[in-house]
Amino acid sequence: MSISERYRDLVEEVDGIVKSLHADEATRTAARALHVLDQALETLEEQAEEVGEIPRMKIEAKLSPVLLDAHNLFDRGRLLLEEQQLAAAHKIWDVQKKLYRLLNDL
Repeated sequence: MSISERYRDLVEEVDGIVKSLHADEATRTAARALHVLDQALETLEEQAEEVGEIPRMKIEAKLSPVLLDAHNLFDRGRLLLEEQQLAAAHKIWDVQKKLYRLLNDL
């Protein structure tokens, strides 16, 4: 699977997770965490359409900052969820691991 396909799959997965967290009664009380996770999703979505058009030689330079920013936002959101002792934090941890693997493969 190409980097761009993996990136788009990741964006779709994150979108689904964030939407489910917004719908979940328990996580809605963690408004700060949801706001941070929304920011992370927006960061990833900015490149989702263009990722397939980025030349292979430039993909690392173009995607690395985006993935690092999103990873940091997800980390902050996960910590906020953990403070509230919400089980959704493990889903965010899984996303962070996927982001890190994608970064390593660039």
